[in-house]
Amino acid sequence: MPLPVVLLILLAAVLHASWNALLRNGTDRLWSMTVMCLAVALASLAATSWLPVPLPASWPYGVLSALLHVGYNLFLVRSYRSGELGQTYPIARGSSPLLVTLGAALLAGETPGPQALLGIGLVSGGIIALAFRGRRVALPGLRYALGTGCFIAAYSVVDGLGVRLAGNPMAYTAWMCAGWGLLMPAVFMAWRGPRALWQPPASAATFATAFAGGLVSLLAYGIVIQAMALAPMGAVSALRETSVLFAAIIGRLFLGETLSWPRVLACAAIAAGTVLIG
Repeated sequence: MPLPVVLLILLAAVLHASWNALLRNGTDRLWSMTVMCLAVALASLAATSWLPVPLPASWPYGVLSALLHVGYNLFLVRSYRSGELGQTYPIARGSSPLLVTLGAALLAGETPGPQALLGIGLVSGGIIALAFRGRRVALPGLRYALGTGCFIAAYSVVDGLGVRLAGNPMAYTAWMCAGWGLLMPAVFMAWRGPRALWQPPASAATFATAFAGGLVSLLAYGIVIQAMALAPMGAVSALRETSVLFAAIIGRLFLGETLSWPRVLACAAIAAGTVLIG
């Protein structure tokens, strides 16, 4: 994989860990996620005015991805109710690279070489190891974290296929994200009522923080989609999930979470896997 692509994906990983930390630290995470999606929708709609329409062959993939992203949002919010960032995030992210690699092999005919497979395995294993406390995963919301990982794998493969049929990766990203960004507020208002969206749980600063988090998330995933048009989906997914390294550091520095030696060793395995993939 070319070094510029690797560096871009690692930048996306930092951005992704940052907006997840913002979400995990919020008081009303469903509301925060909805405001993030509103920011994604507005920025994406603005971008569509100067981008071409994706080729029709990619439209079904864009629609399916938008629906999968809403499911991912709901599962992620639910998983953060009962787990801290440094535990829930690794399970959700660590379960996806292997699933993406399998999906890419079955649907796109992408078969990674032995070195890339070893790297993907190290990244996934290291990520999941970060979730352990002693010899077990003591996480009440484990099924939601694993469900989040399944949604990540599903929309990653769908977008990896769709972007290659779109004719323009940026156009596909903008239109798909506009659909996803509009669907989530609709789900929120159907659930809690329209007025709840405009009544922040704290202050205008809370709204601004969530809105900024949405723009960061859009930039992060836009980079990933662009990378999937240039490199194998499994390798891109594994490199993106190195965001758990940054999430562990953020959780330790800003959220008061622990970072033990076993978790440091797990981070070393992730770093080694990243080198093998790159």
